[in-house]
Amino acid sequence: MAEGKPKSQSGVWTTVKPFVNGGVSGMLATCVIQPIDMVKVRIQLGQGSAVQVTKNMLANEGFGSLYKGLSAGLLRQATYTTARLGSFRVLTNKAVEANDGKPLPLLQKAAIGLTAGAIGACIGSPADLALIRMQADATLPAAQRRNYKNAFHALYRIIADEGVLALWKGAGPTVVRAMSLNMGMLASYDQSVELFRDSLGFGEVSTVLGASAVSGFFASACSLPFDYVKTQIQKMQPDANGKYPYTGSLDCAMKTLKSGGPFKFYTGFPVYCVRIAPHVMMTWIFLNQIQKVEKSMGL
Repeated sequence: MAEGKPKSQSGVWTTVKPFVNGGVSGMLATCVIQPIDMVKVRIQLGQGSAVQVTKNMLANEGFGSLYKGLSAGLLRQATYTTARLGSFRVLTNKAVEANDGKPLPLLQKAAIGLTAGAIGACIGSPADLALIRMQADATLPAAQRRNYKNAFHALYRIIADEGVLALWKGAGPTVVRAMSLNMGMLASYDQSVELFRDSLGFGEVSTVLGASAVSGFFASACSLPFDYVKTQIQKMQPDANGKYPYTGSLDCAMKTLKSGGPFKFYTGFPVYCVRIAPHVMMTWIFLNQIQKVEKSMGL
């Protein structure tokens, strides 16, 4: 019995390790990226350029405003990134086993990325809603502000004021956005690692940095249109007659396309790319370092 116990523990750790590692790496990356994410949201809400938004936030709200919503951001990573990176690695490992240990084709990696993104988004949608509302709160008139204290207070207030199902308001575009982001991020990373390491003979550091950069760009390009719609849906408020500006994500997309054309969906792309790409890169870098430490410890 004494010999069987460590094996059982090892089996449990092997199962949960991809999820734990994914969540921790995402949370560490969020701590660095949060200010850029705040600026990105304000740009999407029409407050001006990156420089203007940053100047106004520092002048009117102080340095702490750049980290508003950090608790929700960390909660989001603890749910969303834990689920998506963990499920992607588990599904990929299963697929490689079924493929006799051979590398998977890009199309199969993309399909796994889409699946992992959907799983992560469904689990992380409540925290994502809390994050968007906390970041957008200061842009509303004083009478309309929700004044959430932290992520858990936001979730409590949403349930109390709007019902449990309101936690998944905007979940449709959130899931679609996550699927597109993860298809770009996860599939391109694994494919780039194979290219840089196996075909071009890059070293470990160059491979991780290069693959992370490629992953970040494709994640940004694939997901911004869906992120734009998601933000508009999640932050909308009813007018004096109780009517919302959009009936849903499709209505929002069509009205946006009609009023601003296709490039309207790419509002704030440079800042979005600067926010998404480094977050993706740091997530992969942190994950790589965590895995190296675990390997050196025999975990």
